[in-house]
Amino acid sequence: MGSSAQLARLLEHPTIWRGASAAHAEGLASGFAALDACLPGKGWPRAGLIEILVPRFGSGELYLLLPALAALTRARCARWCVWVAPPLMPFAPALAAEGIALDRVAVVSGARPLWALEQALGSGACDAVLAWARRPKAREIRRLQLAAERGRTLGVLFRPRRAAREASAAVLRLGLAPMSAGVRITLLKESCERLARRTPGQSVPRRRRRRAPSSARLKPAHRGASCGPACIWPKTIRRGSSCSLG
Repeated sequence: MGSSAQLARLLEHPTIWRGASAAHAEGLASGFAALDACLPGKGWPRAGLIEILVPRFGSGELYLLLPALAALTRARCARWCVWVAPPLMPFAPALAAEGIALDRVAVVSGARPLWALEQALGSGACDAVLAWARRPKAREIRRLQLAAERGRTLGVLFRPRRAAREASAAVLRLGLAPMSAGVRITLLKESCERLARRTPGQSVPRRRRRRAPSSARLKPAHRGASCGPACIWPKTIRRGSSCSLG
């Protein structure tokens, strides 16, 4: 590979910023077309820490991630998908039914789950690492984000909904609220990639909170815009099929 090709490949890294234009960051398709349309990079970030805030652990928060985990574990050069201290033991037949390759899944438990999470994120051996934590400190969140960038790993940290009042170094934060027909998703924080693309001195318009029409639903996609921090995108996901994880 020539030097120019190597430089071009390096500049495509999502953590490199080039003046008025940021490096292209292609997201990992979530499996829900409407959700992808709202997420920066049109999908989950391939590297970095995201937080999903839920009213209680084990309330179906994994449903959002199953299509992406299936794609990662079945990729040609798949790395590990690690679950750190899940509140319920994953039910292997249900995961296999959702298309997840079980030989790429590892479950870790122990007295220091955040330490295990940081090691897995920074190891470079994992495509995705999932963990559940009730009261992590701000400096611990920052360490996890840096580890995820270093290992080029998607880190997913599930936290209680009350954590929305706290600052976080995560690149993306989503809030989940259960509804009778599915789940309402609130975008609490996202990457500033699009803001970095603005020319110096260009103002950032304020965005009002937007509600999706009542008919909006997130439907699984066949395959796989950044807004201001105050922009909220409520959507509803229909649970087309049940997924038992415990």
